[in-house]
Amino acid sequence: MKELCVHSSPSSSASPGCPAGQSSVRSSHSGTLGPPRMVSGGSSIDMDPLRPDYVSMCLLADESYQKLAMETMEELDWCLDQLETIQTYRSVSDMASNKFKRMLNRELSHLSEMSRSGNQVSEYISNTFLDKQNELELPCPVPKSRERKRRQGQQQHQQQQQQQQQQQQGGMMTQISGVRKVSHTPSISGGTGNRFGVKTDQEELLSKDLEDINKWGLNIFRVAEHSHNRPLTCIMYTIFQERDLMRTFRIPTDTFVTFMLTLEGHYHSDVAYHNSLHAADVAQSTHILLSTPALDAVFTDLEILAAIFAAAIHDVDHPGVSNQFLINTNSELALMYNDESVLENHHLAVGFKLLQEDNCDIFQNLTKKQRQTLRRMVIDMVLATDMSKHMSLLANLKTMVETKKVTSSGVLLLDNYTDRMQVLRNMVHCADLSNPTKPLDLYRQWTDRIMDEFFHQGDRERERGMEISPMCDKHTASVERTQVGFIDYIVHPLWETWADLVHPDAQDILDMLEDNRNWYQSMIPQSPSPPFYTSDREGGPRREVEGVPVASKFQFELTLDDQDEDGESGMMETTDGHDGVTLQDHPSDPDGVDMATRDVSPAET
Repeated sequence: MKELCVHSSPSSSASPGCPAGQSSVRSSHSGTLGPPRMVSGGSSIDMDPLRPDYVSMCLLADESYQKLAMETMEELDWCLDQLETIQTYRSVSDMASNKFKRMLNRELSHLSEMSRSGNQVSEYISNTFLDKQNELELPCPVPKSRERKRRQGQQQHQQQQQQQQQQQQGGMMTQISGVRKVSHTPSISGGTGNRFGVKTDQEELLSKDLEDINKWGLNIFRVAEHSHNRPLTCIMYTIFQERDLMRTFRIPTDTFVTFMLTLEGHYHSDVAYHNSLHAADVAQSTHILLSTPALDAVFTDLEILAAIFAAAIHDVDHPGVSNQFLINTNSELALMYNDESVLENHHLAVGFKLLQEDNCDIFQNLTKKQRQTLRRMVIDMVLATDMSKHMSLLANLKTMVETKKVTSSGVLLLDNYTDRMQVLRNMVHCADLSNPTKPLDLYRQWTDRIMDEFFHQGDRERERGMEISPMCDKHTASVERTQVGFIDYIVHPLWETWADLVHPDAQDILDMLEDNRNWYQSMIPQSPSPPFYTSDREGGPRREVEGVPVASKFQFELTLDDQDEDGESGMMETTDGHDGVTLQDHPSDPDGVDMATRDVSPAET
């Protein structure tokens, strides 16, 4: 069998700081290509450029060859940049994170060009889940009259802020804003005699609701209804009883209930999404993920306590607006935390400050070392809920998946603190992004709530003459397209990686996520601007809807083994230490992301 191959002559020079033969790809690829050779068996001969078959083969191969060559050269250039600037302190996950961000930027750029709603979804994902250094430059035309009005509104608002700041000058920001005295009325106060930590005249209904405390998809809305709108206190009390944490850490029951009621009182009931309902849902989801068989007996009691506590406080005193809104409005919180994870830092400060309130120190019987360790872990986990850290968390998790070790019974071996904390950070992050994995009736309620909160922020931005944030304009946002894009680009890659880590424990969760995604896809209104994804999971990687190409799901793959993969687009390889790391960017197969097979894992689904 004959094949056409092109080879290059070796370069005699290499750029400084780069091994011979590496930098020569850039410097010599354009001038060293020799004539094609016919390869047959173990020998090869040069083809005569004057023969007709040579000309014909060149013409047929020219277009596809040039395209492939350009894509390959782009990937090689990036690889060489990494190799030339690589530092010993850079981890594999750092390089993986940069690669994933680069790939997501490219996919979002394509999505933004397909339709107006696609542009909004791209802006939202970019602004929320990528840090500032990786933001997209997406086209966003603004009429001149609207731009003029916006600038005038901004100037007036800045003048008002300057006046307020001048009036407030003279005192240091020593107070943690948001902390206030909360009184507990007899009708809702808990105590040792209450079965679930709160007084309620619907205890039997609440008891029935809480029978699902160890199940994925507990109806937290019914729990709130039957507990006098104290779902967080009720859920946390039940979880601590279920796990026997009060006895293990000698937490007085009345102290625990007092703290939980105080904490819940600092969640804002007038905020549609980031309220105590969401905190209770994330805490219960974290409780379930901690119980997955693949993590059996992996974490210490203190680590479990820290994870559940972090989930409970992770959004306390949330004002219902984004970090970027607080930064853009020069808020006191943004000034205090220097624009870095503003809300996450505030949630931590309020959560720990409340422990100092009367009869609220649930950690009073921990040793000094235990308190210090717990505080460090909780800080790590809550800061990881900053959505701009999503890609870094995902890269770290993918790296861990490819290097994981398991016992003969399928339990993960996490024998050092760093690895266990990496899993816990991603666990709370998964719980925070778990709404699309819940039963559809619950997921739709969460979607309505988050969109209400987005639209409320958009209204505030409109009143101030500010540019309205992506997906916050109630006049133009597409709820269905937002959810499909959110799942395809953010939620599905995260949960698929988690499912691979704990395989096969999370397969049912992944199946429900895909069913919910397809439902929202089916609800996208038909319009001249077609949806950017098809609802057919069984279809090919790229199809057409109403004559317009529809992109395949965004995928990325991290492989730590040397494997031969046949792909249609570029591949990046780099090395760190003794492990070969391969990052691949290629169209998905019809069933979703291809994860590399590992010797240590069970059979892939």
